[in-house]
Amino acid sequence: MAPNPSESSTSTIQRVLAYALLGVVIISVGSFFAIMIGTWSGMSREDFGTGVWPAVAMTPYIGLPLAMLVLIALLVAGAIGRSRVARGQ
Repeated sequence: MAPNPSESSTSTIQRVLAYALLGVVIISVGSFFAIMIGTWSGMSREDFGTGVWPAVAMTPYIGLPLAMLVLIALLVAGAIGRSRVARGQ
């Protein structure tokens, strides 16, 4: 028996947005902690300018605003889904 689409509380788009939000936040917070640990372990400001560190340092600056946009998109998708379900009843 196939499930009724109106019974499904989350759509595929909402799941994808939720996992994207979780992934972006985890990566951003992880890179923030990596910078804190690197500073705590004695890395100088010049050390953060070489290797992979510039990308690690820029990740929170890009990732956290992106996470906010994904959160807004998730809220909009949820509101649209709820309004479609309410209209169908």
